[in-house]
Amino acid sequence: MAAGPSRRFFDAWSTVYDFPLVQRATYQPIHAAVRQALAAEPCARVLDVGCGTGRLAARLAVEPCTRMVVGCDFSAGMLAHAAGRLRGARGKAALVRGDGTRLPFADGAFDAAVSTEAFHWFPDQEAALRDLHRVLRPGGRLLLALVSPPFEIVADAVALGMRLVGQPLRWTTPSTLAAQVRAAGFRVERQCRVFRIPGFLLPPTLTVARRSARDE
Repeated sequence: MAAGPSRRFFDAWSTVYDFPLVQRATYQPIHAAVRQALAAEPCARVLDVGCGTGRLAARLAVEPCTRMVVGCDFSAGMLAHAAGRLRGARGKAALVRGDGTRLPFADGAFDAAVSTEAFHWFPDQEAALRDLHRVLRPGGRLLLALVSPPFEIVADAVALGMRLVGQPLRWTTPSTLAAQVRAAGFRVERQCRVFRIPGFLLPPTLTVARRSARDE
């Protein structure tokens, strides 16, 4: 398995992750797009992989149709911030420290799984998609939101630069990501760009996919 990013990097990033400007410019547009997509088909059990400081998980926990939101992250720093944010959602939210490529959950445990601006850090994206497929019930939905450059050459250049600084990152074009998702056993229902001010050159893409309604 390829080497992943350093936990210390994300523990340090957690100290500025919640700054209002960072949230408004970077994360809020993506969270809004994910929440809108989820609202089209209410889900009782939702997994947030790479949940960071728990902002999206907290927003999902107050949705009336949601019975349980589980946030999963491998950074203790991120989860420490998330624990404070989710303290008021007892009974509807839980946090688990875990690896996105080896999720510590039972088969078919969730109705939906979301990942926002985290999937590009996973060292083995194919393994992560297979495990997301495993923990979703038949018919469950997957929502992935991350930067997707329009051309592979851009993705390759960014990946090389990040490897040189010791933090491997792998962006993919929308078409490549769709192919990865299909290879893991999902049906891609749609992909759409998400507008945000710092991302007008490299806008994020939301991919909505579904596990087959019957076991393969």
